[in-house]
Amino acid sequence: MTMRMSADRKGFPLERVGVTLRHDKIHAEGCAEGETKGGRIDHIQTEIEIVGDTDDETRLKIYAIADKCHVHRSLTSEVKIESALRE
Repeated sequence: MTMRMSADRKGFPLERVGVTLRHDKIHAEGCAEGETKGGRIDHIQTEIEIVGDTDDETRLKIYAIADKCHVHRSLTSEVKIESALRE
């Protein structure tokens, strides 16, 4: 959705975007990134298909927008969740 809105705003000829996600739990020791030293972490891989009459430079610009998506930034940042039971 972020790629679509940004492409429309910039006038890029984007027909559609397809995203495939793969999610696994991997051992933290097997991950060079991150602060978790033990246990398991979430590992998400994405494949993004950009369809439209675009050149390579424009496709790369649209692709870069994916990392600026609010959901992507939330998932790649440190997350703290506070829960409370309502009466």
